[in-house]
Amino acid sequence: MQAAVPRCQPVFGPLAGTCPAPTQSRILLLWTKTVLLASLILICSSKALRYMPSFVRYRSRLFVLIAVLPLSGCLFRSRKVEQPVTVQLKTATAEQLIDYVNTEASRIQTLEATVDIATAIGGEKKGKVTEYQAIRGYVLARKPAMLRMIGLMPIVRNRAFDMVSDGHDFKLWIPPKNRFIVGRNDVETNNPEQPLENVRPQHIYDALLLRHIDLQNEIAVMESETASTTDGRGHKVQKAEYILDIIRTGEHPFLSRKIIFSRTDLLPHRQLFYDSQGNVETSATYENYKLDVDVNFPWQIEIIRPQEEYDITLTMIKVELNQSLVDDKFVLEQPPGVDVVHLDKPQTSSAEHSEGHNDR
Repeated sequence: MQAAVPRCQPVFGPLAGTCPAPTQSRILLLWTKTVLLASLILICSSKALRYMPSFVRYRSRLFVLIAVLPLSGCLFRSRKVEQPVTVQLKTATAEQLIDYVNTEASRIQTLEATVDIATAIGGEKKGKVTEYQAIRGYVLARKPAMLRMIGLMPIVRNRAFDMVSDGHDFKLWIPPKNRFIVGRNDVETNNPEQPLENVRPQHIYDALLLRHIDLQNEIAVMESETASTTDGRGHKVQKAEYILDIIRTGEHPFLSRKIIFSRTDLLPHRQLFYDSQGNVETSATYENYKLDVDVNFPWQIEIIRPQEEYDITLTMIKVELNQSLVDDKFVLEQPPGVDVVHLDKPQTSSAEHSEGHNDR
Protein backbone atom coordinates (compact mmCIF):
# COMPACT_ATOMS: atom_id res chain seq x y z
CA MET A 1 0.00 0.00 0.00
CA GLN A 2 1.34 3.39 -0.95
CA ALA A 3 2.26 5.58 2.04
CA ALA A 4 -0.04 8.50 2.66
CA VAL A 5 1.27 11.81 1.45
CA PRO A 6 1.97 14.00 4.50
CA ARG A 7 -0.03 17.17 4.59
CA CYS A 8 1.76 20.47 5.11
CA GLN A 9 1.34 22.24 8.42
CA PRO A 10 -0.80 25.28 7.57
CA VAL A 11 0.48 28.71 8.53
CA PHE A 12 -1.83 31.70 8.90
CA GLY A 13 -1.12 35.11 7.37
CA PRO A 14 0.39 36.32 4.10
CA LEU A 15 3.81 36.96 5.66
CA ALA A 16 3.89 33.72 7.68
CA GLY A 17 6.32 30.91 6.96
CA THR A 18 5.71 28.59 4.04
CA CYS A 19 4.92 24.92 4.13
CA PRO A 20 7.74 22.39 4.46
CA ALA A 21 9.72 21.66 1.31
CA PRO A 22 7.78 19.17 -0.88
CA THR A 23 9.11 15.71 -1.53
CA GLN A 24 9.01 14.07 -4.97
CA SER A 25 5.80 12.28 -4.04
CA ARG A 26 4.09 15.62 -3.36
CA ILE A 27 5.19 17.60 -6.42
CA LEU A 28 2.36 16.32 -8.59
CA LEU A 29 -0.25 17.09 -5.95
CA LEU A 30 1.06 20.63 -5.45
CA TRP A 31 1.20 21.20 -9.23
CA THR A 32 -2.39 20.02 -9.61
CA LYS A 33 -3.55 22.38 -6.88
CA THR A 34 -1.71 25.27 -8.50
CA VAL A 35 -3.21 24.65 -11.95
CA LEU A 36 -6.70 24.29 -10.52
CA LEU A 37 -6.33 27.45 -8.47
CA ALA A 38 -5.09 29.42 -11.48
CA SER A 39 -7.92 28.11 -13.63
CA LEU A 40 -10.54 29.12 -11.12
CA ILE A 41 -9.06 32.58 -10.82
CA LEU A 42 -9.11 32.99 -14.60
CA ILE A 43 -12.71 31.90 -14.71
CA CYS A 44 -13.64 34.48 -12.07
CA SER A 45 -11.85 37.24 -13.92
CA SER A 46 -13.10 36.32 -17.41
CA LYS A 47 -15.13 38.73 -19.48
CA ALA A 48 -18.08 36.37 -19.35
CA LEU A 49 -18.72 37.26 -15.74
CA ARG A 50 -18.98 40.94 -16.62
CA TYR A 51 -22.24 40.32 -18.46
CA MET A 52 -23.80 38.37 -15.63
CA PRO A 53 -25.99 39.98 -13.00
CA SER A 54 -24.11 41.22 -9.98
CA PHE A 55 -25.59 38.62 -7.62
CA VAL A 56 -24.44 35.86 -10.01
CA ARG A 57 -20.88 37.23 -10.10
CA TYR A 58 -20.88 37.45 -6.28
CA ARG A 59 -22.08 33.88 -5.88
CA SER A 60 -19.57 32.62 -8.43
CA ARG A 61 -16.63 34.21 -6.63
CA LEU A 62 -17.95 32.96 -3.27
CA PHE A 63 -18.14 29.45 -4.71
CA VAL A 64 -14.57 29.71 -5.98
CA LEU A 65 -13.36 30.87 -2.55
CA ILE A 66 -15.10 27.97 -0.81
CA ALA A 67 -13.67 25.54 -3.35
CA VAL A 68 -10.12 26.88 -3.04
CA LEU A 69 -9.87 26.94 0.78
CA PRO A 70 -9.68 23.15 1.20
CA LEU A 71 -6.97 23.03 -1.48
CA SER A 72 -4.84 25.69 0.15
CA GLY A 73 -3.94 24.20 3.52
CA CYS A 74 -1.32 26.86 4.30
CA LEU A 75 -3.83 29.57 5.25
CA PHE A 76 -4.20 28.61 8.91
CA ARG A 77 -2.44 26.78 11.72
CA SER A 78 -3.67 24.92 14.78
CA ARG A 79 -1.70 24.67 18.01
CA LYS A 80 -2.22 23.05 21.36
CA VAL A 81 -2.90 25.18 24.43
CA GLU A 82 -0.62 24.13 27.26
CA GLN A 83 -2.62 23.09 30.29
CA PRO A 84 -1.27 24.09 33.71
CA VAL A 85 0.25 21.33 35.79
CA THR A 86 -2.20 20.53 38.55
CA VAL A 87 -1.26 19.24 41.97
CA GLN A 88 -3.31 17.64 44.68
CA LEU A 89 -4.95 20.51 46.57
CA LYS A 90 -5.96 20.38 50.21
CA THR A 91 -9.15 21.92 51.52
CA ALA A 92 -9.96 23.70 54.76
CA THR A 93 -12.63 25.90 56.27
CA ALA A 94 -12.12 29.32 57.77
CA GLU A 95 -12.59 27.84 61.25
CA GLN A 96 -9.86 25.25 60.60
CA LEU A 97 -7.39 27.88 59.40
CA ILE A 98 -8.12 30.11 62.39
CA ASP A 99 -7.64 27.15 64.70
CA TYR A 100 -4.32 26.33 63.01
CA VAL A 101 -3.02 29.89 63.47
CA ASN A 102 -4.00 30.06 67.12
CA THR A 103 -2.69 26.57 67.89
CA GLU A 104 0.70 27.20 66.27
CA ALA A 105 0.94 30.61 67.92
CA SER A 106 0.41 29.05 71.36
CA ARG A 107 3.01 26.34 70.75
CA ILE A 108 5.92 28.78 70.38
CA GLN A 109 6.78 30.79 73.47
CA THR A 110 10.49 31.43 72.87
CA LEU A 111 12.84 31.32 69.90
CA GLU A 112 16.64 31.29 69.85
CA ALA A 113 18.20 31.12 66.40
CA THR A 114 21.51 31.50 64.61
CA VAL A 115 20.79 33.16 61.27
CA ASP A 116 22.31 34.61 58.15
CA ILE A 117 21.02 38.15 57.64
CA ALA A 118 20.79 39.46 54.07
CA THR A 119 19.77 43.08 53.61
CA ALA A 120 18.75 45.22 50.65
CA ILE A 121 17.73 48.88 50.65
CA GLY A 122 16.14 51.05 47.99
CA GLY A 123 13.36 50.83 45.46
CA GLU A 124 11.25 53.13 43.31
CA LYS A 125 11.63 56.09 45.65
CA LYS A 126 15.39 55.83 45.81
CA GLY A 127 15.73 54.85 42.15
CA LYS A 128 18.06 51.94 42.88
CA VAL A 129 18.46 48.89 45.09
CA THR A 130 21.64 48.19 47.07
CA GLU A 131 22.20 44.65 48.32
CA TYR A 132 24.56 44.01 51.20
CA GLN A 133 26.65 40.95 51.87
CA ALA A 134 24.91 38.49 54.19
CA ILE A 135 26.23 38.50 57.74
CA ARG A 136 25.93 36.02 60.58
CA GLY A 137 23.65 36.96 63.47
CA TYR A 138 21.48 35.85 66.36
CA VAL A 139 17.78 36.30 67.05
CA LEU A 140 16.14 35.89 70.47
CA ALA A 141 12.38 36.21 70.96
CA ARG A 142 10.13 35.68 73.94
CA LYS A 143 6.41 36.23 74.12
CA PRO A 144 4.56 38.44 74.54
CA ALA A 145 6.86 40.99 72.84
CA MET A 146 10.56 40.64 73.77
CA LEU A 147 13.09 40.60 70.93
CA ARG A 148 16.83 40.93 70.48
CA MET A 149 18.75 40.72 67.22
CA ILE A 150 22.53 40.93 66.86
CA GLY A 151 24.44 41.18 63.59
CA LEU A 152 28.18 40.47 63.25
CA MET A 153 30.66 42.02 60.84
CA PRO A 154 32.05 39.66 58.19
CA ILE A 155 35.38 37.93 58.94
CA VAL A 156 36.26 39.85 62.12
CA ARG A 157 32.86 39.05 63.71
CA ASN A 158 32.65 42.30 65.65
CA ARG A 159 29.12 43.57 66.23
CA ALA A 160 27.61 45.41 63.30
CA PHE A 161 24.47 46.20 65.28
CA ASP A 162 22.64 45.17 68.44
CA MET A 163 18.90 45.76 68.76
CA VAL A 164 16.58 44.98 71.66
CA SER A 165 12.93 45.67 72.54
CA ASP A 166 10.59 44.97 75.44
CA GLY A 167 7.51 45.54 73.26
CA HIS A 168 7.20 49.21 74.21
CA ASP A 169 10.67 50.76 73.96
CA PHE A 170 13.67 49.77 71.90
CA LYS A 171 17.41 50.39 71.77
CA LEU A 172 19.66 50.14 68.73
CA TRP A 173 23.45 50.21 68.98
CA ILE A 174 25.50 50.64 65.80
CA PRO A 175 29.20 50.31 66.81
CA PRO A 176 30.69 51.18 63.37
CA LYS A 177 28.90 54.57 63.58
CA ASN A 178 29.26 54.93 67.35
CA ARG A 179 25.50 55.61 67.52
CA PHE A 180 23.06 54.50 70.21
CA ILE A 181 19.42 55.08 69.26
CA VAL A 182 16.61 54.99 71.84
CA GLY A 183 12.87 55.36 71.28
CA ARG A 184 9.41 53.89 71.48
CA ASN A 185 8.33 51.18 69.08
CA ASP A 186 5.48 53.36 67.85
CA VAL A 187 7.81 56.26 66.93
CA GLU A 188 8.40 55.95 63.21
CA THR A 189 11.17 57.73 61.37
CA ASN A 190 11.86 57.91 57.68
CA ASN A 191 15.51 58.63 57.10
CA PRO A 192 16.16 57.86 53.41
CA GLU A 193 19.89 58.37 53.89
CA GLN A 194 20.07 55.71 56.63
CA PRO A 195 17.22 53.25 55.88
CA LEU A 196 18.46 50.60 58.29
CA GLU A 197 18.06 53.04 61.17
CA ASN A 198 14.33 52.88 60.41
CA VAL A 199 14.27 49.21 61.43
CA ARG A 200 12.18 48.56 64.53
CA PRO A 201 12.34 45.35 66.59
CA GLN A 202 8.55 45.19 66.52
CA HIS A 203 8.60 44.84 62.73
CA ILE A 204 10.88 41.83 63.05
CA TYR A 205 8.93 40.33 65.95
CA ASP A 206 5.53 40.58 64.22
CA ALA A 207 6.84 38.83 61.12
CA LEU A 208 8.92 36.27 63.01
CA LEU A 209 6.30 34.74 65.31
CA LEU A 210 2.77 34.05 64.16
CA ARG A 211 0.33 36.10 66.20
CA HIS A 212 -2.99 34.92 67.62
CA ILE A 213 -6.22 35.91 65.93
CA ASP A 214 -8.09 37.70 68.71
CA LEU A 215 -11.69 36.66 68.08
CA GLN A 216 -12.91 39.13 70.72
CA ASN A 217 -11.55 42.12 68.80
CA GLU A 218 -10.95 40.73 65.30
CA ILE A 219 -13.01 39.14 62.53
CA ALA A 220 -11.42 36.64 60.13
CA VAL A 221 -12.93 36.21 56.65
CA MET A 222 -11.67 33.58 54.20
CA GLU A 223 -11.02 34.02 50.48
CA SER A 224 -10.06 31.40 47.90
CA GLU A 225 -7.90 32.27 44.90
CA THR A 226 -6.65 30.16 42.00
CA ALA A 227 -4.31 31.37 39.27
CA SER A 228 -1.79 30.02 36.77
CA THR A 229 1.87 30.88 37.15
CA THR A 230 5.11 29.77 35.52
CA ASP A 231 7.76 27.67 37.22
CA GLY A 232 11.53 27.87 36.71
CA ARG A 233 11.30 25.59 33.66
CA GLY A 234 8.72 27.74 31.91
CA HIS A 235 5.84 25.35 32.58
CA LYS A 236 2.45 26.60 33.67
CA VAL A 237 1.59 25.62 37.22
CA GLN A 238 -1.71 26.06 38.99
CA LYS A 239 -1.40 28.13 42.16
CA ALA A 240 -4.21 27.88 44.69
CA GLU A 241 -4.38 29.77 47.98
CA TYR A 242 -6.59 30.45 50.95
CA ILE A 243 -6.48 33.97 52.38
CA LEU A 244 -7.59 34.96 55.86
CA ASP A 245 -8.53 38.64 55.95
CA ILE A 246 -8.27 39.74 59.59
CA ILE A 247 -10.32 42.85 60.34
CA ARG A 248 -9.77 44.83 63.51
CA THR A 249 -13.12 45.78 64.98
CA GLY A 250 -13.97 48.81 67.09
CA GLU A 251 -15.14 52.32 66.38
CA HIS A 252 -13.16 52.44 63.12
CA PRO A 253 -12.76 48.89 61.76
CA PHE A 254 -9.92 48.30 59.31
CA LEU A 255 -8.08 45.46 57.60
CA SER A 256 -5.25 44.59 59.99
CA ARG A 257 -3.47 41.79 58.15
CA LYS A 258 -3.78 38.95 55.67
CA ILE A 259 -2.46 35.44 56.19
CA ILE A 260 -2.02 33.55 52.91
CA PHE A 261 -1.98 29.74 52.92
CA SER A 262 -0.83 27.52 50.07
CA ARG A 263 -3.37 24.80 49.33
CA THR A 264 -0.59 22.32 48.58
CA ASP A 265 0.35 22.11 52.29
CA LEU A 266 -2.08 24.47 54.12
CA LEU A 267 0.86 26.34 55.66
CA PRO A 268 1.07 30.15 55.83
CA HIS A 269 3.56 31.26 53.17
CA ARG A 270 2.90 35.00 53.32
CA GLN A 271 1.58 37.60 55.71
CA LEU A 272 0.67 41.21 55.00
CA PHE A 273 0.33 43.86 57.71
CA TYR A 274 -1.72 47.03 57.04
CA ASP A 275 -2.07 50.39 58.69
CA SER A 276 -5.46 52.00 59.40
CA GLN A 277 -5.37 53.71 55.98
CA GLY A 278 -5.09 50.41 54.09
CA ASN A 279 -1.39 50.74 53.22
CA VAL A 280 0.88 47.70 53.41
CA GLU A 281 3.34 48.28 56.25
CA THR A 282 5.09 44.89 56.22
CA SER A 283 5.14 41.97 53.80
CA ALA A 284 6.55 38.73 55.23
CA THR A 285 7.24 35.59 53.18
CA TYR A 286 7.81 32.16 54.74
CA GLU A 287 9.57 29.26 53.03
CA ASN A 288 11.44 26.02 53.78
CA TYR A 289 9.25 24.78 56.63
CA LYS A 290 10.73 22.20 59.00
CA LEU A 291 9.02 20.26 61.75
CA ASP A 292 10.55 20.83 65.19
CA VAL A 293 8.88 19.45 68.33
CA ASP A 294 5.49 19.25 66.58
CA VAL A 295 5.85 22.83 65.35
CA ASN A 296 6.15 23.75 61.67
CA PHE A 297 8.58 26.66 61.53
CA PRO A 298 9.89 28.39 58.38
CA TRP A 299 13.68 28.40 58.03
CA GLN A 300 13.66 31.32 55.62
CA ILE A 301 11.75 34.52 56.38
CA GLU A 302 11.83 37.60 54.17
CA ILE A 303 10.63 40.86 55.73
CA ILE A 304 9.88 43.76 53.37
CA ARG A 305 9.00 47.29 54.51
CA PRO A 306 7.77 48.99 51.31
CA GLN A 307 7.38 52.47 52.81
CA GLU A 308 10.94 52.63 54.17
CA GLU A 309 12.22 50.55 51.22
CA TYR A 310 14.28 47.95 53.00
CA ASP A 311 14.28 44.16 52.82
CA ILE A 312 15.69 41.78 55.45
CA THR A 313 15.94 38.03 54.79
CA LEU A 314 16.63 35.71 57.71
CA THR A 315 17.94 32.25 56.80
CA MET A 316 18.00 29.93 59.79
CA ILE A 317 21.20 28.04 60.57
CA LYS A 318 20.14 26.70 63.94
CA VAL A 319 16.77 27.00 65.70
CA GLU A 320 15.80 26.21 69.29
CA LEU A 321 12.18 26.60 70.32
CA ASN A 322 10.71 26.99 73.79
CA GLN A 323 14.03 27.12 75.63
CA SER A 324 14.34 29.26 78.76
CA LEU A 325 15.34 32.86 77.97
CA VAL A 326 15.91 34.96 81.09
CA ASP A 327 15.46 38.74 81.27
CA ASP A 328 19.22 39.35 81.10
CA LYS A 329 19.20 38.15 77.50
CA PHE A 330 17.17 41.23 76.58
CA VAL A 331 19.28 43.88 78.32
CA LEU A 332 21.38 46.28 76.23
CA GLU A 333 23.46 48.75 78.21
CA GLN A 334 24.53 52.06 76.72
CA PRO A 335 28.28 51.92 76.04
CA PRO A 336 30.36 54.90 77.24
CA GLY A 337 31.27 57.62 74.78
CA VAL A 338 28.62 56.85 72.17
CA ASP A 339 26.51 59.36 70.28
CA VAL A 340 23.03 58.93 71.78
CA VAL A 341 19.89 59.78 69.77
CA HIS A 342 16.46 59.89 71.43
CA LEU A 343 13.86 59.60 68.68
CA ASP A 344 11.05 60.89 70.88
CA LYS A 345 12.92 64.08 71.79
CA PRO A 346 13.86 67.10 69.64
CA GLN A 347 17.35 66.79 68.21
CA THR A 348 19.93 69.37 69.29
CA SER A 349 22.43 71.27 67.18
CA SER A 350 25.75 69.71 66.28
CA ALA A 351 27.61 71.85 68.86
CA GLU A 352 25.30 70.78 71.68
CA HIS A 353 25.40 67.30 70.25
CA SER A 354 29.18 67.03 70.66
CA GLU A 355 29.20 68.53 74.19
CA GLY A 356 26.41 66.55 75.79
CA HIS A 357 25.93 63.39 73.81
CA ASN A 358 26.01 61.25 76.96
CA ASP A 359 23.35 63.25 78.74
CA ARG A 360 20.52 63.28 76.24
